[in-house]
Amino acid sequence: MTRGDSAPVKKATRAAFGETLVELLNEGVDVYAVDADLSGSTTTVALAKVAPARHLNVGVAEQNMIGVAAGLALAGKTVFTGSFAVFGTGRVYDQIRNTVCYTNLDVKIAPTHAGLSVGADGGSHQMLEDIALMRVLPNMRVLVPADYPSAKAALRIAAATPGPFYIRMGRANVPIIYDDEAASTLALGTARVIREGDDVTVVACGVEVDQALKAAERLAKDGIEAEVIDAFSIKPLDKETILESLRKTKAIITCEEHSIIGGLGSAVAELLVEQAELGSLLRKPAKRIGVLDRFGTSGDFDELFAEYKLDAQAIYAAVREISD
Repeated sequence: MTRGDSAPVKKATRAAFGETLVELLNEGVDVYAVDADLSGSTTTVALAKVAPARHLNVGVAEQNMIGVAAGLALAGKTVFTGSFAVFGTGRVYDQIRNTVCYTNLDVKIAPTHAGLSVGADGGSHQMLEDIALMRVLPNMRVLVPADYPSAKAALRIAAATPGPFYIRMGRANVPIIYDDEAASTLALGTARVIREGDDVTVVACGVEVDQALKAAERLAKDGIEAEVIDAFSIKPLDKETILESLRKTKAIITCEEHSIIGGLGSAVAELLVEQAELGSLLRKPAKRIGVLDRFGTSGDFDELFAEYKLDAQAIYAAVREISD
């Protein structure tokens, strides 16, 4: 299902966007893309090349991007919006809330360049609050793919499911985790156990899934078997898969390239406090790995993830702390 022992191929999740839109069009989906002057970076330009009338570049006018997408959805089209995550969610929040979600329109908010992995663009462009903003909205579903194949799967799920979606994609090239067959079985409302273990549950999303797998490999050398779960669907969350793992391991850590406030860690924490049995079940308090209430800064992938304690070393250390 997942990568083997050889060095994994790397590809950005954003690379799936334009390619998948073209595939959907060729399969007969009445798909449109609306972008805000970033079509090359988001890769929606791929649709423009084969079907120019189905790609609308509104310029640096993100609120208008959402309005145009809403109009197309009202006309019966399946519409994806582009832009960078900081602009495609933050600058347009009112339009997403009151136009898309309030009226439950078939608009898929699918920006790229989310999280610290934007890199050298720095804190102004490193969106760390988008999952929190999107998951609180009624009618919105939130998918955070870990790699290129699962990004393609997320886009296809969104296209096939009526109503609003948020799909979080990134700029950086990241390792391939799923093969095409495994990715095609991902579904809304499901998480995937991608490494089995009995000692601790590590629930991760996005680029942190790869970091969690690397940490698990190192932990195994210490005799600690970590169960790694890809929380591909954050809203709705796959509660039963997480609880089933936790009943076995009795210890849990969440990992996300996002603020620890309002994202995956919060969603799992909300789940845990609703379970009366877990008060006596957990060996140690749950731990959340994420950005600790601060903005990003400029740097390359490895140094940023080390500085913000999001890398495999940080996950390894957190597991050792609750395992000792």
